[in-house]
Amino acid sequence: MRTILILSVFAVAVISCRTSKKVQSIESVIAKKDTAQVVVIKEGPKVDSVAIVKDILEKVMRSKIDFSTFNAKIKVDYEGVEQSQKATAYLSIKKDSLIYVQIAIPPFGVVANLLINKDSVTLMQIKGQKSIKYRAISYLQEQTQIPFDFYTLQDILVGNPVFLDSNVVSYKSGNAQLLVMMVGDLFKHLVTLDKTDFKVLHSKLDDVDELRNRTCDITFSNYQMVNNRPFATYRYISVSEKSKLDITLDFKEYSFNDPLKYVFSLPKNSKRK
Repeated sequence: MRTILILSVFAVAVISCRTSKKVQSIESVIAKKDTAQVVVIKEGPKVDSVAIVKDILEKVMRSKIDFSTFNAKIKVDYEGVEQSQKATAYLSIKKDSLIYVQIAIPPFGVVANLLINKDSVTLMQIKGQKSIKYRAISYLQEQTQIPFDFYTLQDILVGNPVFLDSNVVSYKSGNAQLLVMMVGDLFKHLVTLDKTDFKVLHSKLDDVDELRNRTCDITFSNYQMVNNRPFATYRYISVSEKSKLDITLDFKEYSFNDPLKYVFSLPKNSKRK
C-alpha cells in the first residue's frame, strides 16, 4: 500500500522537506552536507528594493502554465534505502477538479489506480487482491507528513513552482542565473532561476521548524516550450533525513488542453476497505 502510494503521488516528494538547522541570517552560508546538491551563497546583497523583489516574483509567476487539462506518461525511478522500483505513471488532470493516476510496474502492467479530488483520495488496487480504499485528502498528508492541498499537488504534477513567498530575504544575480532566498510560514526556499526567462532550475526546500531533520533538492531540466510556457520534461528529486530517497521523473509524453486520456471508473467487483 505505502509503496503504491509513494509511486502514485511521486511528485509530492518535491515538498517533503524539513531542515536540521535554524534559519540562518542572510549573510551566513546556506549549505547542507546531506543534500544531493550543495548550494552556497556568500554574503550577497540584501534586498533593499521592493520594486526589484516584486519584479522577480511577477516574472516567475508569469512562467506558470495555465491549462484546462493535462495528460502525461512518465517514467519513474524510485530508489530508497530498503527498495528501488521502476514504474510508469499515466496521469490525467482536470484543472481544479480531478487527478487520475495509473501506475504500471513491469511485468505486471497497471497495478493500481489513484483518483484524487479536492476532498478525497480513492486508491484502487487492480492486481492480486482487488480492493478499493477511500480516504479523506488529509490521508495523503498523514502518509507523507506534508502540509499540502489539492491545488499544491496539482501544481507539482504540472510543473508549476510551489511555496513561493513574497518574503524575499536575499538574492544574488549572476551572468546566467538568479538565486533568490525566501522564507515563508512553512519553508525556507532557495530557488535558482534562469535569468533569461525566469524558469525554475533548482529548488532547495527546508522546513523552518528547527526540530525536524529533512531537506529536499529538486532539479528541473530538459525544458520544452508548451503553450508558450517552459515545461520541464526531466526532474530529479532527492529527499534526505536519516535516510535518502531519490526519484527521477522522465516525461515521455505530455499534452495540455486535450481530452482526458487516462480516466477510469470504479470496478464493480472490487472490495471496499
